[in-house]
Amino acid sequence: MRPGELIASDRGARPGVPADLARAWSVLGAVMDPEVPVVSVVDLGIVRALDWQGGHLHVVVTPTYSGCPATEVIERDIERALEGAGFAAPNLERRLAPAWTTDWISDEGRERLRAYGIAPPSGSTSKRALLGDAPEIRCPQCGSVHTEQLSEFGSTACKALHRCKDCREPFDYFKCI
Repeated sequence: MRPGELIASDRGARPGVPADLARAWSVLGAVMDPEVPVVSVVDLGIVRALDWQGGHLHVVVTPTYSGCPATEVIERDIERALEGAGFAAPNLERRLAPAWTTDWISDEGRERLRAYGIAPPSGSTSKRALLGDAPEIRCPQCGSVHTEQLSEFGSTACKALHRCKDCREPFDYFKCI
């Protein structure tokens, strides 16, 4: 590096304005989860915070679980979307604490899951839920509560395989975690 040259992390640095954060949230609202392509990373609640640091957008991402195989793909998609929208060299921080919970999925995200054929999480991740009745899991096809679990594991580790006793259709249930 020669005197007067910018280091790579300074490329594109600029002061942020309040409208930048709103625009960044909007951009991220269009970044879909690669495993469930109808729900955005914002609706899933894995984008935890946005702020402006050192002339660059700083994005805090909490994966659905620490071993999620889609984490790097999601981070790359976030970075590409932001850079494509004019946010030069966004800084992504992977934060594991507090751990992600299905409580962070937005109401719109839950409805999108249902419309896609995945039963959204039912109940709460509260420890008190462990002592109460099992949650009522509705079939995303017909709305029946007469469902049964076929397997603790579905198409991904965060889902379980269920079947509706009324319409007989199998479906994934997004587990409460």
